[in-house]
Parts: sequence; structure tokens; C-alpha cells
Amino acid sequence: MRVCVLGAGVVGLTTAWSLARDGHDVTVVEARGGAALEASFANGGQLSYSYVAPLADPAVLPKLPAWLLQRDSALRFVPRFDAQQWRWCAAFLLACRSHRARQTALEMLSLGALSKAALHEIVERESIAFDYVRNGKLVVYRDSHDFERARHKMERLVAAGSDQRALDGSQCAMLEPALAHAQPLIAGGIHTPSEEAGDCQRFSVALADALRARHRVTFHYDTRVRELVRKGPHIVAARTASGDIEADAFVVALGLGSVPLVAALGVRLPIYPLTGYSLTIDDADPRHAPRVSVTDLHRKVVFAPLGERLRIAGMVEIAGLPDVQRAARIELLKRQAQEIFPAAGDYANAQAWCGHRPATPDSKPLIGRTPYGNLWLNTGHGALGFTLACGSARVIADMIAGRPASVDIAAYAYDR
Repeated sequence: MRVCVLGAGVVGLTTAWSLARDGHDVTVVEARGGAALEASFANGGQLSYSYVAPLADPAVLPKLPAWLLQRDSALRFVPRFDAQQWRWCAAFLLACRSHRARQTALEMLSLGALSKAALHEIVERESIAFDYVRNGKLVVYRDSHDFERARHKMERLVAAGSDQRALDGSQCAMLEPALAHAQPLIAGGIHTPSEEAGDCQRFSVALADALRARHRVTFHYDTRVRELVRKGPHIVAARTASGDIEADAFVVALGLGSVPLVAALGVRLPIYPLTGYSLTIDDADPRHAPRVSVTDLHRKVVFAPLGERLRIAGMVEIAGLPDVQRAARIELLKRQAQEIFPAAGDYANAQAWCGHRPATPDSKPLIGRTPYGNLWLNTGHGALGFTLACGSARVIADMIAGRPASVDIAAYAYDR
């Protein structure tokens, strides 16, 4: 079957790989000049399969005033005259109900486990280099009450078979010596040795090269899809300035770009941009930069070692697309990172990045059918694109092939 994948971010490329592995003739269409130049470009780098809980949770409700009033809040809401923003926020509040949040967390853990296995398969088959490490993850807590709640939750997960352990502040510094300076700030931490890290953009570029060289996937870069051409209940072509690209099936993996493209077909996607920021320190000091992935839960800042570099990422802004806060937020991220790892490297010359994550209100991606028989969705992964991409790709390939999926596909339907 000829399958056209729209989007060359990490989700689109892993989708192309899963489809090519099934023997399909795959074409990838991308508006930018290369792979992974949008939300996949400089994300946090952590592959946190055990930490895929949704942002929508009852615990966030008491924090809403801070989101509105504190300019240095890690989670920030900037209201706009934007009906889409307010619809998304209303759906987000509905998703914060306890039962729904618990169910969502279980569903995403299942997809995360599938994604981990699928990534390992790609790494083994393609031998691609992307500063990949299986280095574990340490979540550190500054508040003793937060740590105790996390420890009790961890104990339930351990009883169910999870490999995690609770550490006090001194044990956190023993596990990760670079935390020695910050030890007085740390009430404790949860260590998950099975978590991983890697450079999403390098992974995507290497995978694109493998797709072209070994799997005969055709790429059309610098090619924006203007519309999807329909004939009755099916899509027959993706229309571009260079002409129509015909296929038997189409997969929309365009992140935020998915919304206007399928809206023209009457398919309304509940996706809104959540803005995040990152810093990349080249030549990080090996004596003072972490070798384990670390999350400062109080600041909502993550640290991922990527070879000789250190990736620092954080913040969630429900603010739409304008980058009016960019300079101030980058400086705030630098200050917050230096609280934990003050000597990790040259913060003044760190590479700054701002990206817009395509998020659904309940944090679950949209994977599956549309009302058009040969038009499929694989989009809306929010901040978990790298973590969930390979599993999502396997699910959509299974669905297109008519095989039973490894997860509950109804949980990811766009009209759920």
C-alpha cells in the first residue's frame, strides 16, 4: 500500500519506520527543510516511560491562582481572546477529575511500555547514534510532604512490580555526586533505574537517513500541504504547491499543523500549544554536570546528559503561539538550573530554544481513524512526543494493517 505520512518530526518518522517495516511504500511530506525542526528539535531529552502521568490532575486545581498571578511560575496561564484556548482549558478542567486522571495515567503507562520496547527495536535494527543512554532517572523533591506522598505512591507501584526506590537527600547526592551543592535543598528523591535519555533531533535525523537509505522511503522537504483532497469518504491526495501527492492512505503527524489541515475536512482536534523552553550546554563539566537524568519537581525542570552536552528543559505556558515572554523565561530557566547544578557548564553561552508542544486537554495523543476511511491521525503528544512516539507509531501501523493493537485504541480516538 502507498502511505503518505505528513510530518517529519519524531512522531512522523517513527510512523514511517513502522509502516515501512510492514512493507508499505512510504512517502514523508514536511514543510520545513529537514527532519525534527519543530517540537522535536531541542526537547528535554528524557525518555520517561514511568512518568507519563497527565498534566490534568486534581492536584493542579489548588495551584491555579499561582498560574495566573505568579510571573515566575513553572506552570503559567496567559489568558487571550482566543476561543480555542478557552475551550481547551474547559476540557482540561473536566479531565482533572480523579477517576478520569487515574484511568488516563494507566492508559499512558501502557503506551509508554509499548513505546520503550518499540524504541529498543529501532535502536537494535538501525544502529543509529543519538547520545542514547540507559542512565536512570532521579526525581528530587524539595518539600518533605511532597516527597512522602511520592514515596507512598512509589510503594504501591513497587508492590505491582515497578523498579523504583526512595532516597533521602544524602543518598541522592551519593547516587548523583553533582547534586552535592544542592543537597541541603533536597528532602528526598525517587530513583527509577530503567529510564533513558537521548537527543530527539539527532535520533530523528538519523532515522530519516536510515529510512531513505535502507527502507526506500521518499522524502519531500520544503513542501507544505495546502489541503487534503477528498473524493467521497476518502482522501485521494495531499495538495502542495508542487502538485498533488497521491496515496492509498494518509497519516497526519503534523503536531500543531494537524489542527487547521483536518479542520477543513470537518475534523476538529482538541489540540492547543503548550510552550516550553530549553537550554543546551555544550562541553558540560563532567565533574559538576549530572550523569543521571534529574528532575527538579519543585521547579518542573529536567536535566538530561546528552554525550558531552547537558540539556535543561522546563516550564509549561498555556499562552498560544506568541513568544513575548521568551527572553525573561529563558533567564528564569537559567537561574533555576543554577540552583541545582551551578557549575555544570557555561550557562551564559547555552543554546536557548522555545518550542510549542501540541497538547490535548487530557494529555493523551490522538491515534487512529477519522471519519474518512483512509485518513489517520497520530498527533497531539504534548511534552511526551519523544517518549511515546515509537509506541504510537506501532499502534497506528497495527491499525492500518488490521492487526489487533497492543493498547486500547478507543482511549486515543480523536472523538473520545
